[in-house]
Amino acid sequence: MFLFVDGVSFSMPEEVLFKSESDQSRAEIASYLRTVAENLESGSEISLKSGGESVTLDPPTRPTFEVKAEREGPADQPGELSIEFELEWDEDGGESGESGQLEIE
Repeated sequence: MFLFVDGVSFSMPEEVLFKSESDQSRAEIASYLRTVAENLESGSEISLKSGGESVTLDPPTRPTFEVKAEREGPADQPGELSIEFELEWDEDGGESGESGQLEIE
């Protein structure tokens, strides 16, 4: 996240509360995403656990939802593709963000 003051950008520090990365089947990934979707729909907290690490978060009613498709690597060679889904909200309870119609097919 960047903060702009008088045309100068400042990077805000980021603290990683939890991270997990592993190869999964499409079905396994879909199961994780379904659990997140069900918890969002019901207003429940979302708990992330892996090994000895865990974190529980309680997204507000209207968090900012960011979707990104990226390609990393040299332009003239094969790279790594990714789809990223991110929910963001202010810890102080403020809700903000751009609105726009997202379509996922």
